[in-house]
Amino acid sequence: MHGAAVTRAAGTGKPGDGLWTDTPGEPLLVFTADCLPVAIARADEEPPAVAALHVGWRGLLAGIVASGVSALGGGTLAAAIGPGIGPCCYEVGEEVAAPFRERYGDEVVRNRRLDLWAAAERALNASGVTNVQRTDLCTSCNADLFFSHRRDAGRTGRQGMIAYVS
Repeated sequence: MHGAAVTRAAGTGKPGDGLWTDTPGEPLLVFTADCLPVAIARADEEPPAVAALHVGWRGLLAGIVASGVSALGGGTLAAAIGPGIGPCCYEVGEEVAAPFRERYGDEVVRNRRLDLWAAAERALNASGVTNVQRTDLCTSCNADLFFSHRRDAGRTGRQGMIAYVS
Protein backbone atom coordinates (compact mmCIF):
# COMPACT_ATOMS: atom_id res chain seq x y z
CA MET A 1 0.00 0.00 0.00
CA HIS A 2 3.03 2.26 0.49
CA GLY A 3 1.50 4.18 3.37
CA ALA A 4 1.97 4.67 7.10
CA ALA A 5 -0.61 2.25 8.53
CA VAL A 6 0.73 -0.07 11.24
CA THR A 7 -1.82 -2.45 12.75
CA ARG A 8 -1.81 -4.99 15.53
CA ALA A 9 -1.27 -8.45 14.05
CA ALA A 10 -4.36 -9.87 15.76
CA GLY A 11 -6.35 -6.76 14.96
CA THR A 12 -8.90 -5.77 12.39
CA GLY A 13 -7.24 -7.23 9.31
CA LYS A 14 -7.08 -3.81 7.67
CA PRO A 15 -4.34 -3.69 5.02
CA GLY A 16 -1.25 -1.66 5.65
CA ASP A 17 2.51 -1.68 5.44
CA GLY A 18 3.23 -2.57 9.04
CA LEU A 19 2.27 -5.02 11.73
CA TRP A 20 3.13 -5.17 15.41
CA THR A 21 2.67 -7.66 18.21
CA ASP A 22 3.52 -8.30 21.83
CA THR A 23 2.22 -11.87 21.71
CA PRO A 24 5.08 -14.38 22.09
CA GLY A 25 5.46 -16.71 19.12
CA GLU A 26 3.11 -14.74 16.84
CA PRO A 27 5.10 -14.31 13.61
CA LEU A 28 4.90 -11.17 11.51
CA LEU A 29 5.73 -11.36 7.79
CA VAL A 30 6.60 -8.47 5.46
CA PHE A 31 7.31 -8.88 1.74
CA THR A 32 9.54 -6.52 -0.26
CA ALA A 33 11.20 -6.38 -3.68
CA ASP A 34 13.17 -3.10 -3.44
CA CYS A 35 11.51 -1.40 -0.48
CA LEU A 36 13.13 -1.90 2.90
CA PRO A 37 12.07 -4.50 5.44
CA VAL A 38 12.47 -2.85 8.84
CA ALA A 39 12.08 -4.59 12.20
CA ILE A 40 11.75 -2.56 15.41
CA ALA A 41 11.92 -4.30 18.78
CA ARG A 42 11.21 -3.32 22.37
CA ALA A 43 12.90 -5.73 24.73
CA ASP A 44 13.57 -3.74 27.91
CA GLU A 45 9.98 -3.51 29.14
CA GLU A 46 7.16 -5.96 29.70
CA PRO A 47 5.73 -7.12 27.53
CA PRO A 48 8.40 -7.19 24.81
CA ALA A 49 7.07 -6.20 21.40
CA VAL A 50 8.10 -6.09 17.75
CA ALA A 51 6.97 -4.27 14.61
CA ALA A 52 7.64 -5.37 11.03
CA LEU A 53 7.46 -2.61 8.42
CA HIS A 54 7.48 -2.44 4.61
CA VAL A 55 9.30 0.86 4.03
CA GLY A 56 9.26 2.42 0.57
CA TRP A 57 9.78 6.07 -0.29
CA ARG A 58 6.06 6.89 -0.09
CA GLY A 59 5.62 5.19 3.28
CA LEU A 60 8.77 6.75 4.66
CA LEU A 61 7.54 10.25 3.76
CA ALA A 62 4.05 9.36 5.09
CA GLY A 63 5.54 8.46 8.49
CA ILE A 64 5.49 4.66 8.67
CA VAL A 65 8.58 4.58 10.89
CA ALA A 66 7.01 6.94 13.44
CA SER A 67 3.80 4.87 13.25
CA GLY A 68 5.75 1.68 14.00
CA VAL A 69 7.56 3.26 16.93
CA SER A 70 4.30 4.69 18.28
CA ALA A 71 2.59 1.29 18.02
CA LEU A 72 5.24 -0.22 20.30
CA GLY A 73 4.48 2.38 22.95
CA GLY A 74 7.95 3.57 23.83
CA GLY A 75 10.79 2.10 25.82
CA THR A 76 14.27 1.39 24.56
CA LEU A 77 13.98 0.35 20.94
CA ALA A 78 16.36 -1.30 18.49
CA ALA A 79 15.89 -1.67 14.75
CA ALA A 80 17.27 -3.59 11.80
CA ILE A 81 17.06 -2.37 8.21
CA GLY A 82 17.19 -5.22 5.71
CA PRO A 83 18.14 -5.36 2.04
CA GLY A 84 16.56 -2.89 -0.37
CA ILE A 85 17.45 -0.91 -3.44
CA GLY A 86 20.61 1.05 -2.74
CA PRO A 87 21.77 4.53 -3.69
CA CYS A 88 23.91 2.87 -6.35
CA CYS A 89 20.74 1.97 -8.31
CA TYR A 90 17.85 4.07 -7.00
CA GLU A 91 17.50 7.00 -9.39
CA VAL A 92 14.56 9.28 -8.59
CA GLY A 93 13.03 12.41 -10.03
CA GLU A 94 13.00 15.78 -8.34
CA GLU A 95 9.40 15.19 -7.15
CA VAL A 96 10.81 12.45 -4.88
CA ALA A 97 14.26 13.95 -4.23
CA ALA A 98 13.03 17.36 -3.00
CA PRO A 99 10.89 16.13 -0.07
CA PHE A 100 13.65 13.71 0.98
CA ARG A 101 16.26 16.47 0.99
CA GLU A 102 13.91 18.70 2.98
CA ARG A 103 13.06 16.07 5.59
CA TYR A 104 16.31 14.05 5.86
CA GLY A 105 19.05 16.36 4.58
CA ASP A 106 20.89 16.92 1.32
CA GLU A 107 23.10 13.85 1.83
CA VAL A 108 20.26 11.37 1.23
CA VAL A 109 20.08 12.32 -2.47
CA ARG A 110 23.24 12.56 -4.56
CA ASN A 111 23.28 12.76 -8.35
CA ARG A 112 19.53 11.95 -8.42
CA ARG A 113 20.11 8.75 -6.45
CA LEU A 114 18.16 8.24 -3.23
CA ASP A 115 19.81 6.61 -0.22
CA LEU A 116 16.71 4.98 1.25
CA TRP A 117 18.83 3.21 3.89
CA ALA A 118 20.17 6.51 5.28
CA ALA A 119 16.74 8.15 5.17
CA ALA A 120 15.18 5.22 7.05
CA GLU A 121 17.93 5.33 9.66
CA ARG A 122 17.38 9.06 10.14
CA ALA A 123 13.63 8.48 10.49
CA LEU A 124 14.29 5.79 13.11
CA ASN A 125 16.68 8.07 15.02
CA ALA A 126 14.19 10.96 14.87
CA SER A 127 11.56 8.62 16.34
CA GLY A 128 13.81 7.74 19.27
CA VAL A 129 15.48 4.55 18.04
CA THR A 130 19.19 4.87 18.78
CA ASN A 131 20.34 1.31 18.08
CA VAL A 132 19.97 0.80 14.31
CA GLN A 133 21.64 -1.98 12.34
CA ARG A 134 21.76 -1.87 8.52
CA THR A 135 22.63 -4.57 6.01
CA ASP A 136 23.24 -2.11 3.12
CA LEU A 137 22.70 -4.89 0.57
CA CYS A 138 21.25 -3.65 -2.72
CA THR A 139 18.44 -5.79 -4.11
CA SER A 140 19.05 -4.48 -7.63
CA CYS A 141 22.81 -5.17 -7.67
CA ASN A 142 22.56 -8.65 -6.17
CA ALA A 143 20.47 -10.62 -8.67
CA ASP A 144 21.83 -13.89 -7.29
CA LEU A 145 20.44 -13.07 -3.83
CA PHE A 146 17.36 -10.87 -4.17
CA PHE A 147 14.33 -10.02 -6.25
CA SER A 148 14.15 -6.43 -7.51
CA HIS A 149 11.06 -4.71 -8.85
CA ARG A 150 13.12 -2.07 -10.69
CA ARG A 151 15.79 -4.37 -12.07
CA ASP A 152 13.22 -6.89 -13.31
CA ALA A 153 10.74 -4.28 -14.63
CA GLY A 154 8.00 -5.33 -12.22
CA ARG A 155 8.01 -9.03 -13.16
CA THR A 156 9.63 -10.47 -10.07
CA GLY A 157 9.14 -12.30 -6.81
CA ARG A 158 9.44 -10.97 -3.28
CA GLN A 159 11.67 -11.64 -0.31
CA GLY A 160 10.18 -11.86 3.13
CA MET A 161 11.19 -10.78 6.62
CA ILE A 162 9.80 -12.62 9.63
CA ALA A 163 9.85 -11.05 13.09
CA TYR A 164 8.40 -12.32 16.35
CA VAL A 165 8.61 -12.03 20.11
CA SER A 166 10.21 -15.13 21.59
